[in-house]
Amino acid sequence: MLPGAVIGWDMSAALALGDALGVPPLAMAELLPVIEAVMVAKLNEQMERPNG
Repeated sequence: MLPGAVIGWDMSAALALGDALGVPPLAMAELLPVIEAVMVAKLNEQMERPNG
């Protein structure tokens, strides 16, 4: 937890969601870290803007 910033996703929840949607575990293992990194960067960029 870092006040005013996103540092990552709850991967247990992301994996459970993928499983519930029928996404193969290998695909989740390959794709989730990449998607998480981009989303965290974009969310933090958006939070830095004056109008958020």
